[in-house]
Amino acid sequence: MEHKLQAFARLLKIMDELREQCPWDKKQTMESLRHLSIEEVYELGDAILEGNIEEVKKEIGDIMLHMVFYARIASETGAFDIADSINAECDKLINRHPHIYGDVTVKDESEVKSNWEKLKLKEGNRSVLGGVPKSLPALVKATRIQDKARGVGFDWDHEGQVWEKVQEELLEFKAEADSGSNKMEDEFGDVLFALINYARFKGINPEDALEKTNRKFIRRFQHMEDAIRNAGKSMGEMNLEEMDAYWEEAKREERKAGES
Repeated sequence: MEHKLQAFARLLKIMDELREQCPWDKKQTMESLRHLSIEEVYELGDAILEGNIEEVKKEIGDIMLHMVFYARIASETGAFDIADSINAECDKLINRHPHIYGDVTVKDESEVKSNWEKLKLKEGNRSVLGGVPKSLPALVKATRIQDKARGVGFDWDHEGQVWEKVQEELLEFKAEADSGSNKMEDEFGDVLFALINYARFKGINPEDALEKTNRKFIRRFQHMEDAIRNAGKSMGEMNLEEMDAYWEEAKREERKAGES
């Protein structure tokens, strides 16, 4: 524990020195740091998906620096300091884990989540969904909305019901698409929301799943580009059938690499 406290104290000291002496750090505001912090979180997400533990370590440090930076800026006006932030978080964690720090008994993880949402309402939150950030990407936001609704019992009883809803929404979308209706966008959104719900029941994180598919497509497409280039051809001069042959080759090569 002591070496961790020393490391954190070292970061705080360096932050103070940079804020007081570095021209760039002296100019920063919470607003100017905001987009950089978001970028750092996405970089951490990339490292996690890639299974690069060294990058995970590095990105955690970068994010920690940003959190310390915000607290340092706030301390300059007397609003709060890093100790206030950490103590408030500790108090919240203790209050929301009565099964650890109190006499409440829970049987599983879902009951912990349910208690968490109910305790938030008791703390004065007006809506279970109030804590979902407005600027979250829509896919992530839908997942969080469904998680929070489930926490207070607003959920399907079993996955079969959810799959029926997916099929229902698909049919409704297809009908609107076939008719060229201006409701196509709404119905497509309903399809995605229902699929995200089903993924939740199957223990799949939709954001991670889609990102893995994005990366897979990029790998295969770039392999196809390289193969076409090595064959002395140009994609712009090929038809879809010709390109598809190279695409299938890329898939076969990827499968072989995965088996070796």
